[in-house]
Amino acid sequence: MKIIAVIPARYASTRFPAKLMQDLGGKTVIRRTYEAAVKTNLFDDVFVVTDSDLIFDEIISNGGKAIMSVKEHESGSDRIAEAIENMEVDLVINVQGDEPFINKEPLEELITIFKNDSEKKVDLGSLMFQITDKEEINNPNNVKVIIDQQGFALYFSRSVIPFPRDENAGVRYMKHIGIYAFRKQALLDFYNLPMLSLEASEKLEQLRYLEYGKRIKMVETTHGSIGIDTKEDLEKARKLITN
Repeated sequence: MKIIAVIPARYASTRFPAKLMQDLGGKTVIRRTYEAAVKTNLFDDVFVVTDSDLIFDEIISNGGKAIMSVKEHESGSDRIAEAIENMEVDLVINVQGDEPFINKEPLEELITIFKNDSEKKVDLGSLMFQITDKEEINNPNNVKVIIDQQGFALYFSRSVIPFPRDENAGVRYMKHIGIYAFRKQALLDFYNLPMLSLEASEKLEQLRYLEYGKRIKMVETTHGSIGIDTKEDLEKARKLITN
């Protein structure tokens, strides 16, 4: 099984423009993310795929591998699909460019899903962890996921799901971590299917997979991601680098 990691890296982030080129302890955020992915030693290759000459040059000039997107893309999955369309790969891991503190263990767990999936029932794998703080649960920047008894995703939302009409029902709230493992064909299928209303409404690309019947196996982890969505997040990350 040939496994690669691809890091989609858009320069013009809506909430925090140019965040991937911000300094994080002497290196840019995107360079730290790339180097962390390589350091896991889980992948046959690691690429950054980007629409930005600045990001492309940042990776290439520091000895990394980068691919320029040919088209404009609505989502990271679209950007990755274009990049890997003609590559001989079996499994593609989507690592978020704004998550420089990659942990190896949950990535290994994602890969294991596919190594054990002899009947190929899983199209995608992704990560989640439990959150208990009400402010975190209600925060629309935190994407929540609900799963079935076999661990397959039923729905993702920025809203609180499930709605706590009965607060004694014992519901666990799970935050989605935007790291995915794709079978190559599932990714290409996504690329060739139009966006539908759920994805358009929530602005969550994973909903396109669900709307077209793809199966997303979720892995629960205790390793919460540390993403950089805002300037405040960057300041927190800088403290972690210096500590």
